[in-house]
Amino acid sequence: MTKNANHDELFSVLLKLQSVEEYRKFFADLCTHKELDAMTQRLTAAKLLLNGDTFEKIVSVTDISSATLSKINKCVKYGEGYKNFI
Repeated sequence: MTKNANHDELFSVLLKLQSVEEYRKFFADLCTHKELDAMTQRLTAAKLLLNGDTFEKIVSVTDISSATLSKINKCVKYGEGYKNFI
């Protein structure tokens, strides 16, 4: 991800949140239910990839598109985020 001042502002705000309840309230205000579901779906897919599950199983379990799963797979393999926090 390229550096973006607007993103940095969001990340700085997230650093101030201290509990799951604070995150829940923040994201309830910031995102639609569908957006939260999509992020959760991607996190679940990343966990399953790290667990060694097949693409077919992950698509079946998460109902994620193969294009999105391919992007997540690339991030899991080469990115800096998923594997450090899951």
